[in-house]
Amino acid sequence: MRRGVILASSTAAAIVAAKLALYEDNVLARDRSGLELVKERIVSSSGIVPSRDEQVSKICGSRVDKPFDVLVIGGGATGAGAALDAASRGLRVALVERDDFSSGTSSRSTKLLHGGVRYLEKAVFNLDYGQLKLVFHALDERNRVIQNAPHICRVLPTMTPCFSWFEVVYYWAGLKAYDLVAGSGILQLSKYYSVSKATDMFPTLANECDGRKLRGVVVYCDGQMDDSRLNIGLACTGALAGAVVLNHAEVVSLRKDADSGSIVGARVRDNLTGKEFDVHAKVLVNAAGPFCDSVRKMANGSATNIICPSSGAHVVLPGYYTPENVGLIVPKTKDGRVVFVLPWLGKTLAGTTDSNTTITPLPQPHDDEIEFILSAISGYLNVEVRDSDILSSWSGIRPLAIDPSVKDTASISRDHIVHVDCPGLVTISGGKWTTYRSMAEDVIDAAVKHGKLSPLYGSSTANLPIMGAYGWEPSLFVKLAQSYARKKTTKDGRVETVAIDTTMAKHLSTAYGSMAYKVASIAQEENLGNRLVRGHPYLEAEVAYCARNEYCETAVDFIGRRTRLAFLDAKAAGLALPRVIQILAAERGWDEERCEKENQNAKAYLSTFRTSIADN
Repeated sequence: MRRGVILASSTAAAIVAAKLALYEDNVLARDRSGLELVKERIVSSSGIVPSRDEQVSKICGSRVDKPFDVLVIGGGATGAGAALDAASRGLRVALVERDDFSSGTSSRSTKLLHGGVRYLEKAVFNLDYGQLKLVFHALDERNRVIQNAPHICRVLPTMTPCFSWFEVVYYWAGLKAYDLVAGSGILQLSKYYSVSKATDMFPTLANECDGRKLRGVVVYCDGQMDDSRLNIGLACTGALAGAVVLNHAEVVSLRKDADSGSIVGARVRDNLTGKEFDVHAKVLVNAAGPFCDSVRKMANGSATNIICPSSGAHVVLPGYYTPENVGLIVPKTKDGRVVFVLPWLGKTLAGTTDSNTTITPLPQPHDDEIEFILSAISGYLNVEVRDSDILSSWSGIRPLAIDPSVKDTASISRDHIVHVDCPGLVTISGGKWTTYRSMAEDVIDAAVKHGKLSPLYGSSTANLPIMGAYGWEPSLFVKLAQSYARKKTTKDGRVETVAIDTTMAKHLSTAYGSMAYKVASIAQEENLGNRLVRGHPYLEAEVAYCARNEYCETAVDFIGRRTRLAFLDAKAAGLALPRVIQILAAERGWDEERCEKENQNAKAYLSTFRTSIADN
């Protein structure tokens, strides 16, 4: 009898297992078919996005009886990622951003894709499994980002200097643990290097700090990216996948159903034209970063704040402070913080701070933050770190979040939270750049569940390359240099044909991926081959390309997000500004009044980027 029961139980278990396996196979097949369809749509478009006018027409076309499935508020990394994720599932999705894609925190990061060495240290010493899970998860996502945007991302070795033999053992063991946690996703094994080898690799590294001799370095690898270029790529890929994405479109109020009180849409103002319109949606996703509390209070005026803003300042110095392919981490400053010194786009990026701040659209670094960064790195370098060398500096606001569903609000989360504030509104906040994709997937999962939506496919963004990655390879810059020339106009009005040099070709390849061919073609065919400013690889053709195919609508959009001139060299950005406005005016049909307005807005924007403290 018992044997019969056991056999019956085994048979039932086998049936359940078979059904589960079949279900999983169906899910995988469904997700795979969704991925292939999205890829096919992107490739067949040749990377040409719908125009902004088309997007405005589509978003104005929503009705009460034909709403979008999802309306995303916020065009930063998480918002753009959420729109792409929803589109990859076959959902009807729209995204609105009051300024530009990546205009806030997402363009003001430390440019790292990392698991978090500091979080691993806390996890070990505090026996904190939650922190350990954060590191595991972030390392997985780090590799996905690099895989899906290989032209914008790279592997960056980073040195940890050791000034005692205890530090050598301590950091070596800690970074070997980091390797272990990364598992098969490891980028490169961490290694110890002697003093002589370390100074060969990093010539400006100090041999002595605070009276202590350098004993060597431990080098580990993480990822580095151009944050706003990646964000723009996400928004444009979303548009190619079927999402309606609209920058410079601000939510001014939320629409509620008169009977149920549920949020059913938003009143949106096109900040370029002043026109207002309603957007109807089954679920709204609040991905407004530091400003998500403002959106939540549109739905419920008494909602308590969940954002605890933190300021992160950065300083940009000339490229001679660091080698081109190796960074440096100052593992512990005088007040216990960590500071990075990293090569980035031909310059040196140093930061960051972590200070309480107030929320503002255009945060500025304070003099004491800049002085702290310069002081922190000066002891680790054998050259004078001069205030007069500051090319640019900026501050970003980290939207650290307190989960409103947790009673203990004393602990601020470095992870992200997804919260349903009221029917129809799902908020996501917290997290970091590295995990934007999984954050987007989580919030769309929540939106699907909350709104009882019916996606055609599962999320496929884990393996979905962004625009520019299709057909890209590391040697693409060679093909650009060999196949294209650029036509430039001299001061006396003559048109000259000159080569696209290696520096320009590498820049175009890493900024635009396979879309660089289109930029090079404009430079060659439309006499837009001049540099915008001396000392930088940016071409006039990029202004025209970005206006036509990356929703570049203002001069600030170009100098701040489509290129990184403002972040790399604020004075150079000011010098390039007149020509940028001139080309955009030709593309957009601006009159003199609009051109003057663009000039004033751009100068106000650039004034928030500090150069030498003595200049301010």
